[in-house]
Amino acid sequence: MQANSPFPALMVQGTTSDAGKSTLVTALCRHYRRRGVSVAPFKPQNMALNSAVTIDGGEIGRAQAAQAAACGLPPHSDMNPILLKPNSDTTAQVIIHGKVLQNQSAAQYHDYKKVAKQAVLESWRRLTEQYAMIIVEGAGSPAEINLRAGDIANMGFAEAVDCPVILIADIDRGGVFAHLVGTLELLSDSERRRVVGFVINRFRGDIGLLQPGLDWLETKTGKPVLAVLPYLHDLYLEAEDALSTRHGAAGAGGFHVVVPHLPSFSNHTDFDPLQLHPGVKVSFAKRPDQVDGADLVVLPGSKAVRSDLAQLRERGWDGFIRRHLRYGGKLLGICGGFQMLGQTIADPLGLEGTPGQAEGLGLLDMATELLAEKCLKRTSGRFFGRNTAVAGYEIHLGISSGPALSRPLFELADGPDGAIAADGQVAGSYLHGLFDLPEACDALLAWAGYSANQAVDFNALREAGIERLADCLAEHCDFAKLEAGVRRFRSEQ
Repeated sequence: MQANSPFPALMVQGTTSDAGKSTLVTALCRHYRRRGVSVAPFKPQNMALNSAVTIDGGEIGRAQAAQAAACGLPPHSDMNPILLKPNSDTTAQVIIHGKVLQNQSAAQYHDYKKVAKQAVLESWRRLTEQYAMIIVEGAGSPAEINLRAGDIANMGFAEAVDCPVILIADIDRGGVFAHLVGTLELLSDSERRRVVGFVINRFRGDIGLLQPGLDWLETKTGKPVLAVLPYLHDLYLEAEDALSTRHGAAGAGGFHVVVPHLPSFSNHTDFDPLQLHPGVKVSFAKRPDQVDGADLVVLPGSKAVRSDLAQLRERGWDGFIRRHLRYGGKLLGICGGFQMLGQTIADPLGLEGTPGQAEGLGLLDMATELLAEKCLKRTSGRFFGRNTAVAGYEIHLGISSGPALSRPLFELADGPDGAIAADGQVAGSYLHGLFDLPEACDALLAWAGYSANQAVDFNALREAGIERLADCLAEHCDFAKLEAGVRRFRSEQ
């Protein structure tokens, strides 16, 4: 029996990017799930290169997949109906309901927002028909004046569906009172009334010293402070987009994994299990002169493979990789990084830039062609010829072919995947999340030369992080005040 929901919807907006919106939504989702409420997450519009494959064969932002897990649900494309994946400073791949629409410039997408808004509202309607409560995450800040016209990510959405809002700010950045009051001042009267309270995030210190400021804030704005959340050290939660280096703990003597940080580096969360590994040091470096040797080099996923490959050469990584292999090191390519290992990468339709073909690194005898239809699937299987499990997801445009594929790295549910060179030094796969299972992580590190089985249970760690967030919120949030504020807002509408 599902418990009654105290309100049908609540939106979390932030005074800045990385204020803690994703974290607070995750905690709220788990809190209300614990109370027996049928709850689901929602983010109308997201801009991120960290994406996840959904149960309905689409893709959404990685943070919304984590929030779905907090609700005990598989991720679905309706949870993030608009996903923008940048492929340059001025253009992005536009994904609607989990499927690629086209590449658009910022100006083109601004004009397209009226159509995008309808897709957002379609997903909203479907979710509200299925779940008793929706916890919504905004994007960036609602006070970005240049983006107010046609807004579908923050107050524009909240106004369209008549949703109350919590405003969260990060005190660790400094200026928290200015952030909150300044944001309110830049809202319209109707938007300001929609804010039912504040959450202050990442506080450390004596709460008594903060209290005068909290009292002033409530008097100044007439709105309550719902929670002051402490800074949670060593919390693991997948990053929405920005590359996280907060999880690495190995010392300088650890097994050294080097990842070239290229401009269109995507799916950074592939490396979270390695950063959390007690015996591994992970270095993300823009240039090879920023690292001192490597045991394993990993070429990561890319949103613009040919462009990133050109940058890899320009920065000298190709020479670093060949020296690394001459000295017996191992090289692994993931998705776009796997495509770079081949002979050629062809993009006849100009899906990731101007049409054309690029020469690959020539380390695996295969060729790749980018196709209009993106491969999106969640899958699992085993290392080829072994009884070691692996699981993850595929999210790519290219199809690879050639003799190298006759030596696959994995045997997945729907067939072989990837390749490993005859000498065993170079390998690649289309599978993201290939380090997530401890046994798979141990096996890949053993191939690379690290023999100790010390991999963390990545999925258990994420679950523990979600539980810790919900515990923290239960301790520090005044839910009675929150729910009273929502009821008051709804009665005044």
